[in-house]
Amino acid sequence: MRVAVVGAGPAGLVTLKYLLAAESSLGTEPVEARLFESDSGVGGTFLSRTYEDAELVSSRQLTCFSDFRCRDHEPDFLSAPRYVEYLNEYCTHFNLWPYMIFNCRVEKIESRQGGGHIVAYALQGQRHIWKCDAVAICSGLHVEPNMPDIKGIERVSKVFHSSQLKRRDQFGVGKTVLVLGSGETGADISFLAITSPTKRVVLCHRDGFHLAPKRNPNPRLILSRQRTVLDRPQVPIDVSRASLFDTAYVHPWLRNSGVLWTYYDCYVRWILWVSWGTIHGLDQWIGGKPRGWSTCEIFFNKSGYKLSPYLDATWKPKIPQGLLRRIRSWFVQTPDQEDTKGRQVEIAPWPEYIDENGSVVFKNNGRPEYARMKGQIIKADVVVFCTGYVHEFPFLRGRKGSIASYNGNMVRGIWQRDDPSIGLIGFVRPNLGAIPPLAEMQAQLWVLHLLAPERVEGRPLLPEDEPHYRLVSKENARIRHGVDHESYTYQLALDMGSAPSFSEIVRLGFDQAKGRGGGDGNYSWKLLLTWALGANFNTKFRLRGPWKWDGAVEVMATELWDTVARREVFFGHFTLSVVPMLIFGPMSLVVFLYASLCRLLQEAGPNP
Repeated sequence: MRVAVVGAGPAGLVTLKYLLAAESSLGTEPVEARLFESDSGVGGTFLSRTYEDAELVSSRQLTCFSDFRCRDHEPDFLSAPRYVEYLNEYCTHFNLWPYMIFNCRVEKIESRQGGGHIVAYALQGQRHIWKCDAVAICSGLHVEPNMPDIKGIERVSKVFHSSQLKRRDQFGVGKTVLVLGSGETGADISFLAITSPTKRVVLCHRDGFHLAPKRNPNPRLILSRQRTVLDRPQVPIDVSRASLFDTAYVHPWLRNSGVLWTYYDCYVRWILWVSWGTIHGLDQWIGGKPRGWSTCEIFFNKSGYKLSPYLDATWKPKIPQGLLRRIRSWFVQTPDQEDTKGRQVEIAPWPEYIDENGSVVFKNNGRPEYARMKGQIIKADVVVFCTGYVHEFPFLRGRKGSIASYNGNMVRGIWQRDDPSIGLIGFVRPNLGAIPPLAEMQAQLWVLHLLAPERVEGRPLLPEDEPHYRLVSKENARIRHGVDHESYTYQLALDMGSAPSFSEIVRLGFDQAKGRGGGDGNYSWKLLLTWALGANFNTKFRLRGPWKWDGAVEVMATELWDTVARREVFFGHFTLSVVPMLIFGPMSLVVFLYASLCRLLQEAGPNP
């Protein structure tokens, strides 16, 4: 079979790797794969659309692919250049280079009579075609900047998209900078601007934002005997959840009920309030999400740890307001924020228009920041659109040229039910996680169903198994493909039959303890605890199934066990592991018994 891969970002590379591995892992015929990349190297967004001091907001423990890990001594969060280096190392390790063509642009992909596709591409000024049976469209090609219309924006002397920003000196000296967009890129750009010799920085949002820490919060309780200085940094927040009874062994009735979301709503608000005295975000007192927000509808902004100290301090109370906050401040020691030397980022609503004098007129969103900003004269010298990208596929003809056309007709958000020969890999956005590991799971499922559907050990790919991992999106939302990272990963593992059972984990640990599988005796209990208490690392789902990998046990019992062991006792293991297990474990058992009884009664009933 011939398969074309479009794009050499993380999604394209991992898809190419699994296509080439199908012969040895799935027992298929050799796959002839070819990857097309318009840039001169691998990395996609991380190569061509990053800026000075760019750093991944997802941890290396989660972001690295399951069978090629980062070095143990590296920091939890890699810089963008280091991650590109890692991707190059990944290509070398799995010998992907011979299958890639760089500096070529895919111009057209057409279906051909009798099945398959024709890929037309330009290389060195000449047009070529390549006939194939399937195509994987991955992040990284034909992704255009999203630039919303703002009347009068032409009156600003310098306007550009965040993809064009590379260095701090692009802001100039003594300039007023208007940052449009409050996502992670908007937070990063605001931080770059306020740490440059600018005059004023204003961050504009549409409907609020939620600043989240990159590491699990660990407030210091005065009455406790916690160490005042941690031996190691607190665990990254994207690997702080335990999977047992959270995603693993949750009865579908409970899974679909929304009870889990309700618990995490309460937990997020509680840990924020205990840590900082506010529920809006990381020491965030302005610009929060509207009243009634839920974790099932927001994207956590993990770049907030850098921006938070610079948010307009005017909104933060000098002394705790109210009896409860005063009591909290007596018992909780909140770490001091970084000294910003008086520099601050102001928060404002979205601009309505730029008037004839060049002043910004903001929309009335009914919030306190509007009341403060409406009487001020703000003349922006620089406007940076941090408004994301429009995913369009001009090389696909007709309705398939827009990603929006695929909504509602996708299998797990990867391929259309009526056309499995075209896979979309990497086009999901997690609320608290990373796209590369999700792309790896997507690639595994797509390649498996494309090349060896008879090897699928999981359940049928039923549409009713999809809503529980999808984030709720409003009608006017630009991003409508949000997912809960943990739930989506586990669902794909179930679909492939790659999610190990409790008995399999015990048996595998027992074998390790007896020395059959290599390693020392500690591997047995470390493996079990990492499986139960760890997040849904992709390596968990390489212990069994069609993509089983012999090195998975060692990674889980060493690197990933170390990540689990780093959690603090109370604000880590107890609140994020023990409490959910004590709540949802018995609930799942009760629901399971009730559902089983209902089924028995139905089967014992009179035949029609």
